[in-house]
Amino acid sequence: METGALSDLRVIETGQLLAGPFCGQLLADMGAEVIKIEPPGTGDPMREWGREKSGGQSLWWPVVARNKKSVTINLREAQGQQLARELITGADVFIENFRPGTVERWGLGYDALAALNPRLVMTRVTGFGQNGPYSSQPGYGAIGEAMGGLRYIVGDPDRAPSRTGISIGDTLAAMFACVGTLSALHARERTGRGQIVDSAIYEAVLGIMESLIPEYAVTGYIRERTGAVLPNVAPSNIYPTRDGLMVLIAANQDTVFARLAVAMRQPGLARDTRYATHTARGDNQEELDTLIARWTATLDAAPLHELLLEHSIPTGRIYRAPEMLADPHFTAREAIVRVPHAVFGELPMQGVFPKLSDTPGSVRWAGPTLGEHTDEILATVLGRTPAEIQTLRNTNSI
Repeated sequence: METGALSDLRVIETGQLLAGPFCGQLLADMGAEVIKIEPPGTGDPMREWGREKSGGQSLWWPVVARNKKSVTINLREAQGQQLARELITGADVFIENFRPGTVERWGLGYDALAALNPRLVMTRVTGFGQNGPYSSQPGYGAIGEAMGGLRYIVGDPDRAPSRTGISIGDTLAAMFACVGTLSALHARERTGRGQIVDSAIYEAVLGIMESLIPEYAVTGYIRERTGAVLPNVAPSNIYPTRDGLMVLIAANQDTVFARLAVAMRQPGLARDTRYATHTARGDNQEELDTLIARWTATLDAAPLHELLLEHSIPTGRIYRAPEMLADPHFTAREAIVRVPHAVFGELPMQGVFPKLSDTPGSVRWAGPTLGEHTDEILATVLGRTPAEIQTLRNTNSI
């Protein structure tokens, strides 16, 4: 069923692990037909990834491969390369995240493909980009997070740099790749030509680092690890409650802090020269956090949350998966959807974001089994007969 804003697009994905495939997931969520090429017999390593497995099967794969069609093609063999070439040159977008030069050795470089399909958009996701002295180096997400500046500032100041609990570098590179892909498709409407989208993991991380570079260039300031707070942004922290839970309060704007002072029954705090302005609160951040923590510790989390909302103060609990699954707002917004799965039954996973009013995306099926759509795609897209498909299978081309 055609659904979503991108339902008229065909995407060929040869990426593996996360940086390329998450870009493919985003496009598929919005309706694109994403045909994922996987190595015969083994498939994408993501089929094995994830902290927890059930019955030996990955619980990550059904998410990152959702809405995609799996086709097995041996890209290291001439017949397989020809099949891939036919699929790609009949598509709108080609996603790959191999080391630079790999697809060129397979005869799938941009120049060769664009000669057959000038409208093709080729989206390339790598650690360091397609050129420059580091381009040939292996570059996983963790390396991009370190060199892009994120790893150094994550964690507590009294210990070594930490990392986020998700593969944020890969994900950011995939999101920038998706933005670039959609931009290139838009430009194609004017020019009639496709182009290369070059998304590097380290640059994707660097792209979200706010004012880190000009702060150093102009003032010599190097950002350091600050734990749970942002320096000079106060109050915005996690505070304890009487029943042993935690509540996040973000009241760093002057008017919001004044409302917090009223909720605390200490309205004079908003006029106190130590806390009256954004700059003053930043200068006295630790002292102010201690004062607020003493107050929150006298209340249980639920009534504290209600009191803060009554005063229009941004607040929230620290959620884990159980809280998300139980929250009525998540349910009302379909932030979590349940998708049929042959092994897991109704499998809950995150929904499609952002939400479009007229052409919304959707999760139409969970990640496919290896090669589930090989015969279908070779027959309907490339016109191969059952006998030809069997011959390809016999020669290990698919």
